[in-house]
Amino acid sequence: MSTNAASAASTTREWQLAARPVGWPKNEDFQLVERELPDLGPGEVRVRNTYISVDPYMRGRMNDVKSYTPPFQLNKAMEGGAVGTVVDSRSDDLAVGDTVLHFGGWRTLAQGPASDFHKVSKVPGVPESVFLHVLGMTGLTAYVGLLDIAEFREGDTVFVSGAAGAVGSIVGQIARLKGAKRVIGSAGSKEKVDLLTGKYGFDAAFNYKDGNVSKQLAQAAPEGIDVYFDNVGGEHLEAALNAFNEGGRAALCGMISMYNATEPESAPRNLFLAVGKRLTLRGYIVGDHYHRFDAFAAEVGEWLAKGDLLYDETVVEGIDQARDAFLDMLRGANVGKMLVRVG
Repeated sequence: MSTNAASAASTTREWQLAARPVGWPKNEDFQLVERELPDLGPGEVRVRNTYISVDPYMRGRMNDVKSYTPPFQLNKAMEGGAVGTVVDSRSDDLAVGDTVLHFGGWRTLAQGPASDFHKVSKVPGVPESVFLHVLGMTGLTAYVGLLDIAEFREGDTVFVSGAAGAVGSIVGQIARLKGAKRVIGSAGSKEKVDLLTGKYGFDAAFNYKDGNVSKQLAQAAPEGIDVYFDNVGGEHLEAALNAFNEGGRAALCGMISMYNATEPESAPRNLFLAVGKRLTLRGYIVGDHYHRFDAFAAEVGEWLAKGDLLYDETVVEGIDQARDAFLDMLRGANVGKMLVRVG
């Protein structure tokens, strides 16, 4: 057990949900407040966050509806992935100076039972921010979704929507490393399309803003697709249904096109194709698959160390900018993982 109370400040700055958004969140739906933390209890630690993650799923937690994860509470600190350093400890399991991964994001200081914090070992030459994407839940989401949920097979043609994002870019690279026949991605700008076919090794990519998604996918995959990894939903899911070969499989990871909608999406209008094509469309939540973490970390960690798997980060500086970083991420302003360096 170790303590460092003299150097561990007790004032945290944290973002709270001030009002539940209707449609696109507004600035006034959030508030940044200061709060004094209580003294540590037995078995507790205090952590100074280094990086926090802002992610699409957080938009759903702003709605007061029943879901797979509880909604954010009004006027309480929001939650999310974070990595930081233990600055005070009353636990035998974690010492001052340990690097930990946890879900007390959206704040400068996090505090609680040591069991809420997972100690990680830094990777030489790699920033600790990777534990919030490639070597964290983002990477596991991609790995499990492609290999377990969509049951990827060598020789498959794979389509990834939102492919320049944190999850999509990893999905495409894993498919390539595992022997895909063809990997196709969609993105929202020419720059992101070039990134997919250049840095990330996608065989083809298109800008969904340039025209009908179904037509663009048909041109990119003239022989059809076998696997669809869905981050977008809506028109993209409709396009995948059109393009699927018989026996195709879809991993339904997210549907960001619907997160801020106030009216139901008009697409997909062709779900009937799932019957004749004998398709499997399977949604999943990464939290149900933590048992796969060790296998994922070993394989992806090796690819990362060899330089076979690449990544991008969009890093915004300062806890004050966390709200804007989140809103920019929803608009697609990031390349790769959107992070906030707490500072």
